[in-house]
Amino acid sequence: MYVLWILLIPFFLSIVLLYFYFRLYYGWGSLFTEECIQPPRPLVTDKKSRDKVLKQGFSQDKIPPNLDALVIGSGVGGLAAAAALAKAGKRVLVLEQHDQAGGSCHTFQEHGYEFDVGLHYVGQMHEGGMFRVIMDQLTDGQLQWNRLGDQYDSVIIGHKVYRLYAGKQEFPDSLKNQFPGEEEAIDKFVTLMKKVARHVPLLAMLKMIPHYLALFLLKSGLLHRLSPVFRLAESSHQDVVGRLTSNKELQTMFSYLFYGVPPNDSSFMINALLLHHYKRGAWYPRGGSSEIAFHMIPVIERAGGMVLVRAPVKRILLNNGRATGVAVQKKDKEICIYAPVVISDAGIFNTYEHLLPPEVRNTPEVDSLLSSLQYGMGCFLVFVGICGASDELGLKSTNLWIYSESDLNSLMEKFQSLEWEEVCEQLPLMFITFPSAKDPTYSQRHPGHSCMTLLTMAPYDWFHQWSGQKPRQRGDEYQGMKMQLAEHMVERAIKEFPQLQGKIEYMEAATPVSNEYYLRAPKGSMYGAEQNCSRYQCEIIGRMRSQTVVPGLYLTGQDVFSSGVAGAVHGGLLCASAVLNKILYIDLLMLKKRLKRRIRQRRS
Repeated sequence: MYVLWILLIPFFLSIVLLYFYFRLYYGWGSLFTEECIQPPRPLVTDKKSRDKVLKQGFSQDKIPPNLDALVIGSGVGGLAAAAALAKAGKRVLVLEQHDQAGGSCHTFQEHGYEFDVGLHYVGQMHEGGMFRVIMDQLTDGQLQWNRLGDQYDSVIIGHKVYRLYAGKQEFPDSLKNQFPGEEEAIDKFVTLMKKVARHVPLLAMLKMIPHYLALFLLKSGLLHRLSPVFRLAESSHQDVVGRLTSNKELQTMFSYLFYGVPPNDSSFMINALLLHHYKRGAWYPRGGSSEIAFHMIPVIERAGGMVLVRAPVKRILLNNGRATGVAVQKKDKEICIYAPVVISDAGIFNTYEHLLPPEVRNTPEVDSLLSSLQYGMGCFLVFVGICGASDELGLKSTNLWIYSESDLNSLMEKFQSLEWEEVCEQLPLMFITFPSAKDPTYSQRHPGHSCMTLLTMAPYDWFHQWSGQKPRQRGDEYQGMKMQLAEHMVERAIKEFPQLQGKIEYMEAATPVSNEYYLRAPKGSMYGAEQNCSRYQCEIIGRMRSQTVVPGLYLTGQDVFSSGVAGAVHGGLLCASAVLNKILYIDLLMLKKRLKRRIRQRRS
């Protein structure tokens, strides 16, 4: 241990010196302050007022002059990077190919119902929590959150129902009550979960330090001595939990937050982070998930930037190998827009394979990185409109995860081999959630209406023959195929919630090619590059950073850090840190400490 501390002292000294170097050279002012947090204004429900923010259409005369940066894509990763840069006074133009901003956090309305498309719930939004501090700063405190009930998730395994409860002590205690005799395994898992959560900032460090230093730490063996998080990142989730318990159902409870990868090929670190993310509770945006973009965009605009939609970027412009701007395709002509910094929220595959010329994609450095990654799993979503308010129907904010058996590795292997009819009839895994029950404003905005979202995994190959075709032009075979699965999923949901019988008024389904069309998600992937063990090898972690092989070009979003809303936001902060040459997390940590001190004083 003494030797380890001798090794750590120079490392931490270098981090401190690096921090003060950046602060002295680039200015002492913090981007993040308590003063920017304003009292929340009333919820804006007027469609025209919201469209002015979320659906500002692209035209050449709207391009701000003297841009500091361009962002391709308005997903939460792109908006987070743009908002952080705007806090530094940078003029940023965000370009979105869809007809509204927000990426997977946008919503749509049909037949009087409103549906979210990607955000189902978010953790760590408790007062003083780091993610809450981050989101407050990126929205000036205007984004409000509604906490779900203490019992935020239920998991059905075969015919048994297990429940997850929020709270530092309630979380493990509830598991112990449901799995008597497994107390030691649960305690060990929670200990590992805490260890991962405490040490995960070191992964961000690995992406921010110079790449040559990251390689030195890796090849010298010092990296794994610094923290156990690097070993846990590379470890299979199944290997770790298999050593804790042989109880398959408890193993499933340690793995139930499904993102398309079986436990034997997923990183233990990611699964542990996901469970820890909700340990203090789960939250949902008041007003729906589109509120995230609605409140980030004004921060960008205040610095002179814009977020423009219907602006499909066709290529990144290069000059002597440096990114200098983008070309937007409008009808039969290209409109070139220039800026010294170009940021891509389009994902690592889209960026290198479609937006850059082949000679960049084929460089050994890029080719070896992309060869180490896989396209992520697609999903199949069903959006259901229900007659009646959520409270009248007894619908709760609790999410329901359904697995037909306890061995998730075997289940997912079987899933891949099933014929279409078998998938529809057996439905090996499914997720059910009621967005209208999570948001108390839903009943005010859509009186007498409720909504339900159903989800299952869906390999892209099921629907690849319709790739590239526009919605509603894919023919009867496509429509019949997707609605066949949708109807079976609704029938399964009604078994769990019989009060919905006869109440369903609207139903629509989205396939991986829907995600590919509306979100430009490669092969309809839910969470960017596959979240498997290969991606979380330390060498790949160090290379999956914001800086690219092209000077002036940066990446943001899920592929930079990890999956989901939180992962995409952290990708945005890492990107902004790289562009600004500031370690933004240090400012955030200092702000968080000040806020927690105020909270303690207020409560004492």
